[in-house]
Amino acid sequence: MLNANTYVTDEEGIGGTIRNRWEDFYVEELPEMIPDGEGPNVWIWIEKLGRTTMDVMLDIARDLHIDRKRMGFAGMKDRNAITRQWICISNMDSEEQFKQVEALAGTIKNTEFLKVTRGRKKLRMGQLKGNKFRILIKDIEGMDSEDSATRKEAIEDAAKRAEAILKTLEKTGVPNYFGWQRFGKPRTNTHLVGEALIQNDLKEAVRRYIGNPSPDESEDSQLARQAYDDGDMEKSLELMHGGMRYEKMMIRVLLKEEKKAIKKIAEKEGCSIEEVDKSKVELSDRAYKNAIHALPKPLQRMFVHAYQSYLFNATVSERVAMGMDKYIEGDILIDKEEHIVRDKTNEEFQELVSSFEVNQTCPLFGTKVPFAGGEVGEMEKSVLDSYNLTKEDFECPKMPRLGSHGLRRAMRFQVWDASATPTEEGVLAEFSIDKGSYATSVLREVMKKDVV
Repeated sequence: MLNANTYVTDEEGIGGTIRNRWEDFYVEELPEMIPDGEGPNVWIWIEKLGRTTMDVMLDIARDLHIDRKRMGFAGMKDRNAITRQWICISNMDSEEQFKQVEALAGTIKNTEFLKVTRGRKKLRMGQLKGNKFRILIKDIEGMDSEDSATRKEAIEDAAKRAEAILKTLEKTGVPNYFGWQRFGKPRTNTHLVGEALIQNDLKEAVRRYIGNPSPDESEDSQLARQAYDDGDMEKSLELMHGGMRYEKMMIRVLLKEEKKAIKKIAEKEGCSIEEVDKSKVELSDRAYKNAIHALPKPLQRMFVHAYQSYLFNATVSERVAMGMDKYIEGDILIDKEEHIVRDKTNEEFQELVSSFEVNQTCPLFGTKVPFAGGEVGEMEKSVLDSYNLTKEDFECPKMPRLGSHGLRRAMRFQVWDASATPTEEGVLAEFSIDKGSYATSVLREVMKKDVV
């Protein structure tokens, strides 16, 4: 996990691989409330495979001829997995409308309606306790042996080690690292764009998004990005494939801005547009700002958020090394509703930490986020210093709407109902975790390797 440098558990990891098949990765929502069968809203308990939550919702809205905004869900679920979750459609009062929803069963691609019922309340984002996972870890060392006894022994030994690690994590909690989904895979650059925005370098922010080819992406993507870095925007646009829709949005804006700049130079120098040397054209910050604004607003905001997450992972690494389940004087603690907890003795704070009633926090750095006190606060300041940053840098004065005040986020999360079972295909890991946390953080401890 990017910038995650510390493990909680000492046991040797079991290695292996996950997501060999989508069916090997199962996620089930643990809802805050269950619809009671009465009310104006229709709730659907779905199971989907190989599709995003949004894809399914858009299909349902299309087939019912309703606005997607009438539909709610508690959390986005993984695409590359079997997932179960509730979806709610508001204001479907009549029996005819209810039957229309039921009639969709079996018609939505790779999606099964396990239950259709009514609910009094609408479903909002975040209204869930957590998520339950069942993940098959394959390709463990020794599994490729032709000797069945050796193979069985390797799997059973791995399951025992995994079980021991999971039981330790149930007591200590799991480092609340942001997973690769936050930064992008295979091209991990979202946080790099955010870094450039924090540094007020809009030209570099745009270059890192459109250019900056990665060896982990397709060859045609690399060629398109390299053309941009070489200064040939028209060639870059020509080489871009259909999956580079956002890059196309940005580069079209830049080409328009370039034409305007060339026209001004021609007028100033008294020559034709064709005679202007393009190498002399320098686009303004305004041009690069307009290119960034061409992107959807959620994507624009994601850049700085990703950089904050990158720094958060570094800070969590340091705080975990100071004691995962230990209260340190100066820690800022939050309860399960994310309210700061104050006015307790050190002994009372430690008791609350041990019982997971509260969690220690680390900063998602921003202009107004408070530092912890004592040695924890000094550690947090040292992380910022190591990146030559101050809290004021998160104002992003050239694009203030993308700046951030920051906040405190739990540095660990709880895992429960955890187990590891040997199977013929590998080790089956099962566990439940708090909402907003990454299962890959648990698997990272179990496997002791980078997990995507």
